[in-house]
Amino acid sequence: MDVFHSILLLISSSFFIVALRSLSSPHTARNGNLLGMIGMIIALLSALSFHSTNDIYIIIALLSGALIGIYSAMKINIKSLPEMIAAFNGLGGMAAVLISLAEITEKNNDYLPNSIGLIIGALAFSGSIIAILKLSGKIFSGTIIFKGQHIINLLLFTAIIFLCFLLIFKENIRLFYIMGALSFLLGILLVLPIGGADMPIIISVLNAYSGFAAIGIGFVMNSVIMVIIGTLVGVSGTVLAYIMTKSMNRSLANVILGNIAGNKKNNIISTDKNIHRSSPEDAAFMMENATNIIIVVGYGLAVAQAQIILKKMADILENKYSDNVKFAIHPVAGRMPGHMNVLLAEAGVDYEKIFALDDINNDFASTDIAIVVGANDIVNPAAETDKNSPLYGMPVLEVWKAKTVFVIKRSLSSGYAGVENPLFFYDNTLMIFGDAKEVLEKIVQNLE
Repeated sequence: MDVFHSILLLISSSFFIVALRSLSSPHTARNGNLLGMIGMIIALLSALSFHSTNDIYIIIALLSGALIGIYSAMKINIKSLPEMIAAFNGLGGMAAVLISLAEITEKNNDYLPNSIGLIIGALAFSGSIIAILKLSGKIFSGTIIFKGQHIINLLLFTAIIFLCFLLIFKENIRLFYIMGALSFLLGILLVLPIGGADMPIIISVLNAYSGFAAIGIGFVMNSVIMVIIGTLVGVSGTVLAYIMTKSMNRSLANVILGNIAGNKKNNIISTDKNIHRSSPEDAAFMMENATNIIIVVGYGLAVAQAQIILKKMADILENKYSDNVKFAIHPVAGRMPGHMNVLLAEAGVDYEKIFALDDINNDFASTDIAIVVGANDIVNPAAETDKNSPLYGMPVLEVWKAKTVFVIKRSLSSGYAGVENPLFFYDNTLMIFGDAKEVLEKIVQNLE
């Protein structure tokens, strides 16, 4: 490795580390993303200079990947952003699988690191495919469990580990292929049981998988930069998954083992209970007389693409009527970590007005109106009161403590976790049924 190549590696690694640090704050996230892009460009140039090749196929592959990435980023709907992230995780895993196969085919006898890349890469790819299908509604989005599932998972895991060690002594490429097939199957079975509000966690876990797969491949190819990038991605994904599980009172071990939902039964609320209906006109009138307002956003806001009109409503309220308008975001709101933060950032909501669960939960008791737009599970009081609910123990936004709660929702249907919400039947809850964007537009018209 020459001095020039080493310097490029050092520079690109520094960019990645600073980029990761910058992504931890909304104020510096945009610059962090830019620094990460620059670091990756330097890393690619470093790889090309090290191999000193003029192979046209490599150039075509790089340009094709860049064009696909740019096109995908420009065309993606923010509602589908979680699927795109899961797809990227899966592509990273499949890249590790293909590199492992190429190395073994070229008679590279480093079976252990190749096996690590193959196993984790296959898990990341097949698991990501299931996550994409669940997120997009192509298959049942809730928990999918069948009898003996965990025993099968354990047997598959044991067989994969056995084959991994057997390869070191036998060096039989057929065993390598069998191990890969079993890893793809295990990835599917691990993600099938995961559903509902737990999906943001599994996306973080899959992200970590793709990083750890890159570490294995980095050792195979003697690539320092791949080991560094893989470590950053793997560790950051693991830490993020841990933070998410703590926010949901879950166990990270259960996530990895595909048992996040446990054996709790869904809590079904009787639909014969009384609900209190309201209208956009009534909501606007009450908001005009409110001093403190907290707006809670959820995945339904992304589905309705109502973030721009919501921002307009908040501006009108703050400029003409209310002294204090805040936004509350649950750590797992949406379908991926930070989904709602990205949504509000797109609408131009000031960072200073956006508060996390721990920072705002105590404010609901002194709030005149809480407005819930497109959120369900994250404002479900059953998480604190019903031990039979799969949400039990998960910290939620305590909107019911506000004097009045407006819930903008299409129907009384259950949330992504598959449980109905008793909040809808509280005496201080007023339900406004309809598309979030249309309802908010009517509220804005009345406020104006």
